[in-house]
Amino acid sequence: MARVAQITAPAGTAASAVALETLGDFPPHGSRSLTRIALIGNPNSGKSSLFNQLTGLNQKVGNFPGVTVDRKTGISQLTPQHRAEIIDLPGTYSLYPKSLDEKVITDLLYDRAAEQFPDFVVVTVDASNLRRNLLLFTQLADLGLPTVLALNMTDVAEQHGVRIDLAALQQELGVPVIPMNARKGIGVTALKIVIAQQLSAATVSFYEPEAALVPMLRQIRHYFNLHNDYLALHYAHQFRQINFLTADERTYIGELVARYDFQATPQQAQETIARYARINDILLNAVTVTRTEKNEPHSNRLDKVLTHKVWGYLIFFGVLFLMFQAVFAWASYPMELIDQGVAWINSLIQTNFDGPLISLLTEGILAGLGGVLIFIPQIALLFAFIAVLEETGYMARVTFMMDRIMRKFGLNGKSVVPLISGVACAVPAIMSARTIENWKDRIITIFVTPLMSCSARIPVYTVLIGLVVPDEPVLVIFNLRGIALMGLYLLGFFAAIFSALALKLLLRTRERSYFIMEFPVYRWPRWKNVGITIVEKVKTFVFQAGKVIVAISVILWVLASYGPGQALEKAETAARASAAQQQLSKAETETRVASEKLENSYAGLFGRTLEPAIRPLGFDWKIGIALITSFAAREVFVGTISTIYSVGQDADMRTVQQKLAAEKDEFGRPFFTPARAFSLLVFYVFAMQCMSTLAVVYRETKGWKWPILQLVYMTGLAYVSSLIVYQVFK
Repeated sequence: MARVAQITAPAGTAASAVALETLGDFPPHGSRSLTRIALIGNPNSGKSSLFNQLTGLNQKVGNFPGVTVDRKTGISQLTPQHRAEIIDLPGTYSLYPKSLDEKVITDLLYDRAAEQFPDFVVVTVDASNLRRNLLLFTQLADLGLPTVLALNMTDVAEQHGVRIDLAALQQELGVPVIPMNARKGIGVTALKIVIAQQLSAATVSFYEPEAALVPMLRQIRHYFNLHNDYLALHYAHQFRQINFLTADERTYIGELVARYDFQATPQQAQETIARYARINDILLNAVTVTRTEKNEPHSNRLDKVLTHKVWGYLIFFGVLFLMFQAVFAWASYPMELIDQGVAWINSLIQTNFDGPLISLLTEGILAGLGGVLIFIPQIALLFAFIAVLEETGYMARVTFMMDRIMRKFGLNGKSVVPLISGVACAVPAIMSARTIENWKDRIITIFVTPLMSCSARIPVYTVLIGLVVPDEPVLVIFNLRGIALMGLYLLGFFAAIFSALALKLLLRTRERSYFIMEFPVYRWPRWKNVGITIVEKVKTFVFQAGKVIVAISVILWVLASYGPGQALEKAETAARASAAQQQLSKAETETRVASEKLENSYAGLFGRTLEPAIRPLGFDWKIGIALITSFAAREVFVGTISTIYSVGQDADMRTVQQKLAAEKDEFGRPFFTPARAFSLLVFYVFAMQCMSTLAVVYRETKGWKWPILQLVYMTGLAYVSSLIVYQVFK
């Protein structure tokens, strides 16, 4: 193994010394210029932060388990001569996977013929909790993988009175140990220097299978051409879950397991006990703890309040209330500026130019673009709050608290992560449900997550709330519109948990679920990461959702501006004759002409076909068009109504809310009454108006059964709820 300097120094100085001492023992790579390195570690060990530091990629960094679900890769320039491909694997506590994302690790590390099999493994460990973190390291080392230990959070360990003798630890583990602070980038250069060398596997063995198992393991080794007994042991433990094994190979291992009466669960327990006994010996030689009880970390003191069985929930709902107030109150000024700016440009063009292309530009493209840009401030604020909650470590506490409630409804604490993430977007939220070990809990979570109001619903909510809810203060510091917005989010949440309760009673399984959560320490948010999150989410909204919104707006303008045969000309002639007979003014005449032409256009005919089905909900054919087009993405609704109500309207009707406020029913009264607006709001709270969500549910459940059931259930729930609201309040 490498020579080691006798160091017991802070992270910044020790890293360089260890790296330089390590260099001489490992010759450089041969002709290979791109090394493949896997980052593996426990949740909250700083693995994703290290990935960012090594690759420079702007990956999101979270403080709660499950944020890294899929394998992520990036290129790192280790030295001027060496580049490496870095693979960021999901967080795990051991090599015995309990969830789908943890299986990514075993499928990769058990198959040396795999395309992505790593040359080296960097194991990130929390220096303040070495005993728990070293379990995974010892398993990886016994697999025979060349390994480096990234001793992260050394500053936190020192604050807790934990002193680590790096030389002794490196001697005990048989691999290079690099102290570091991944969040601040301390020690990263030293780590790059070390992993740029041709490392060897650990020189120390931490666990030997018992002698009675050796005959079985040697047969597995010979059959699969494996390099050590411990890897063969994992084949025996997990042959049913290892994806790359063929049916015949599984049958072969199954017969061996039965012949030797191999009991996986007791063997795993025995191995874990033996490993912790060895880890305890290692720590006695390398770690000294000087902390006393009176120096209790500030995180524990905060948790006594923030996770309290009463105050904890009140504080959490207070945070949510603040978030929704901010989404309305703080974002109102930039939204108004954006709205007025787009409307001013639209009005300027319509005043000075005329013709079909100008109508396409103002009533189609600019109307759709305005429906995208106006919501940037609200989306930025929403994701800013979520990023801060994750960065500080508070989100993990929310998960813990909500486990007490969720279990009563067929979910567990880990379901909170997808549900809260669903406030941002249902697609990654559903993917994050992979961290839920229990099949029943996972299916229920996937099924109900789309009921949480995602950011795509914000445009619909804000336009309609702003139309019918007064902008009035409540108790001086609150706003009535903010309260209405929070009410819609709570409505979606309660629909989700009661739907989960129904599924809990319908789905039968003997599998028991459990919940283990490790709290990260509280930290000040890294504002760079918060800023990156905001920018990325806004870019995603503008460039992905925006493209769909603008494209559909243009298509709708075409459908609303043209009709079959001479239908538009006939409608215009009839409208002008009727207006002349009633002696209407020029402005009133043009409004009637525009309305009649729109009703007889292709869009109007399409909406009229749908209208009988949605009329009991208070909706007309124009809203029907918006409901259909918004199935591509919920936020398309605003672009659609902006386009539909733009066609033929006066240039002075500048903003979306002005257009909706000016709409009249057949009796000349305002069309968007509170009953009609709240009926539409309730419909969008429950409706599955998102093709992307259905696609990801299909992918995650491996079939069309659950997405179809989801679509039918949510559409039916939306229709019935909207019907009740309109019929009661109209």
